[in-house]
Amino acid sequence: MMIGGGAGGHHHGPGGHGGFRGNVDGLPFAGVPSELRERFDQLVAEEPEFPLDDRARFPAVVPPEQRPAFTLRRFVAPYRRALAGGLALVVVETATGLVGPVLTQVAIDEGIGRGDVGLLVVAAAGYLLAVAANVAAGAARIAFTGRVGERLLFDLRVRVFTHLQRLSLEWFTDERVGRVMTRMTSDIDALAALFHDGLVNLVVQALTVVVVSVVLFSYDVTLAMVTLAVVVPTMTAATLWFRSRSDRGYGEVRRRLADVLADLQESLAGIRLVAAHNRQDHNVERHRRILARYRDANVYTATVGAWYAPGTELVATLGQAVLLVVGGQRVLRGQLSVGELTAFLLFLATFFAPIQQLVHLYTTYQSGQAAAAKLRELLATEPGVPQRPGAVELPPIDGEIRLEGVGFAYRSDTPVLHDVDLAIRPGETFALVGPTGSGKSTIAKLVTRFYDPTAGRVLIDGHDVRDVTLDSLRRQIGVVPQEPFLFAGSVRDNIAFARPEVDDDELEKACAALGLDGLIGALPQGIDTPVHERGSSLSSGQRQLLALARAFVARPRVLVLDEATSSLDLRSEAMVERALDAVLNGRTAILIAHRLSTAMRADRIAVVDAGRIVEVGSHDQLVAAGGRYAALYATWSGATALPEAPVSG
Repeated sequence: MMIGGGAGGHHHGPGGHGGFRGNVDGLPFAGVPSELRERFDQLVAEEPEFPLDDRARFPAVVPPEQRPAFTLRRFVAPYRRALAGGLALVVVETATGLVGPVLTQVAIDEGIGRGDVGLLVVAAAGYLLAVAANVAAGAARIAFTGRVGERLLFDLRVRVFTHLQRLSLEWFTDERVGRVMTRMTSDIDALAALFHDGLVNLVVQALTVVVVSVVLFSYDVTLAMVTLAVVVPTMTAATLWFRSRSDRGYGEVRRRLADVLADLQESLAGIRLVAAHNRQDHNVERHRRILARYRDANVYTATVGAWYAPGTELVATLGQAVLLVVGGQRVLRGQLSVGELTAFLLFLATFFAPIQQLVHLYTTYQSGQAAAAKLRELLATEPGVPQRPGAVELPPIDGEIRLEGVGFAYRSDTPVLHDVDLAIRPGETFALVGPTGSGKSTIAKLVTRFYDPTAGRVLIDGHDVRDVTLDSLRRQIGVVPQEPFLFAGSVRDNIAFARPEVDDDELEKACAALGLDGLIGALPQGIDTPVHERGSSLSSGQRQLLALARAFVARPRVLVLDEATSSLDLRSEAMVERALDAVLNGRTAILIAHRLSTAMRADRIAVVDAGRIVEVGSHDQLVAAGGRYAALYATWSGATALPEAPVSG
């Protein structure tokens, strides 16, 4: 089971790290002020519960139904019955919207023309009923398709989030967080607009155009031909121009928006460093330039739309004027009645309105298509550490770890490890030391299978880690990083992160074993005390102790500690090392250490240099050998030795 990630700063102050306090190293504690307690309790009581569904399992392998490339057609296919119901409402809405011109013709020719007041009243009443039916059908269609659209978006958000969980660390290392957030926010919001307003309205307007075209020909073929000769070619040319320009424009808008969010996220994450180095002006200017490119992309699409929309309105107005002249002449010749000409012009307005509406819908459609293309690219990304088909469950392990001829490169032209052979015995505490960039952390990442070796293999109890399921592997391997990540929630939530079902008795025993019981007992709400996001109100030592407690409760058979004490002061380091004694007991442990005081706790030590294991042995053996480790130890001993007191004269 993976235990946390890295985040958060270090808060050291003159008060030291005397446990969890109301004020931690000068920072306000993450509790609730007394004056807000009543309102806070009320909000908590009103908060809805969202219990986890035991049937919802995380698929480490992409399900077969999600393997084809993501397209809107494939995505909506499982909802075709619901969409068919929406289409039926669309047909009713379209039909009732076309009754008005027919009744107008009857009222003029048969009612007014013949002086039949009764028929005129019936036509007017029928018109009102048609309008009411059209409104009712439209409301039902909007409500129905809205529910279907929300179900679609819910499934899409879950699918994208699940895929993000499936991707390996390599992808997140190369991809900016802001771009990832864009996929889950603005891109899905663009599809939301398409599902809610675009697709169904597109069908409504397209169906209206088809039906009205048939009706126009049924009224008068000559006028219908004039309509097609004057309006359709011009509209078609304008639409093709708009499509080519908007395709390019909206793709650029999506890319520039991703840049905006990426820069925003990076600036906020590094706000402390920005303030420390007085780089606010630089950041504002950089963000201004990025926003300018986003603005220019939006101005381009707006300009294209500004030319297209009025242009189509001009074509529609000119078309109506031409048809009024031609139709009026046919009325004067007795070839067409006044009512038929009136109905034709009303239908013509009904013909032009959907075309103009399609312009706006096409904008929504293009934005949705650009978002779908970005999501398709994301969902097509294969995990860098895939679970092999037919992978087996890793049985309970003793903790023997072997690396055989392992080589690795983050990029093909820059090898990091070269032909590494290593054997770690079950229950052994094994330390990796060496200069920065030598490959220590890379070895740990291969053992936890955050990456796969480019050569050789990694074995746990004789099982190649690539042949076992990721779930069964991660359940038995724990990681405590240098800067542990704490989630917004309670202290209990963070300690029980790997095993949410753990009972309070076991948590109390774990805290007592690690020496945390006194610290937690001093909290205003005990173990249920809230913690700020990333644990920003806690000191480095307190966050590290919580991370060790989390690892202890997870009960992994193999534990990897990545420089878990390198960022702590001496007092915090002493507290953490006392807790380490309990955590490491009976487990195979890999310690990645910069401080030799940490490495000296290990049963054996391996010295890593330039991606190779150059020495292996116990502390005493390596010092006696007089090699690389002995030189490191001599340097460290000299740096940590107390200066001699001056001789009084």
